[in-house]
Amino acid sequence: MAFKQTFAAALILFVAVCGAISSARAGTFTIVGFGDSLTAGFGLGPGQGFTDRLQAALKAKGQDVAVANAGVSGDTTSGGLARLDWSVPDGTRLVILELGANDMLRGVSPDLAEKNLDAMLGKLMQRNIPVLLAGMRAAPNLGAEYQKAFDAIYPNLAAKYDVPLYPFFLDGVAGHPDLQLEDGLHPNPKGVDVIIERILPAVEKAIVANGGAS
Repeated sequence: MAFKQTFAAALILFVAVCGAISSARAGTFTIVGFGDSLTAGFGLGPGQGFTDRLQAALKAKGQDVAVANAGVSGDTTSGGLARLDWSVPDGTRLVILELGANDMLRGVSPDLAEKNLDAMLGKLMQRNIPVLLAGMRAAPNLGAEYQKAFDAIYPNLAAKYDVPLYPFFLDGVAGHPDLQLEDGLHPNPKGVDVIIERILPAVEKAIVANGGAS
């Protein structure tokens, strides 16, 4: 039963992402937000999630973009690697890769998380799909050794693959209860707006660097 539910959810995601890409007009700059619940919009209403708000912010600045939501709540880097090929359709102009938070919360080895992210970046590079890597940081209660190893994953991989890095996806939101849902982990609508405001310059720069409008 669990497998069937997971497969059904995966199929729905595949159809939704491919639909978003295929419905974009010729010349539209297509972006896929590929991540976990932070990308998926956990606990938020229609139009309040990261990909919807990012698309709205870019369009408000005159950008002809379509931002598809390929976020899966609870996903780890292992899960992301397993679904990457079919979650990112051909024709994608930019992937915002946001994964690792669930690995950290579960105490997954930083070496494994890095290996999975490395493999994802390698696959996307082979397909000539540009990436904006969105980093995550370990919670202090996991210990200094784990924190140091985990936090180094993202700058290391950004340097290895020469991709732009947004150092911390939850910058300005983590540690601010007024910007989080009651679980203290996920952003509320105001928190999403903070994320968009802070990441927007990096996304705009990536669009321009990959042939989009300035």
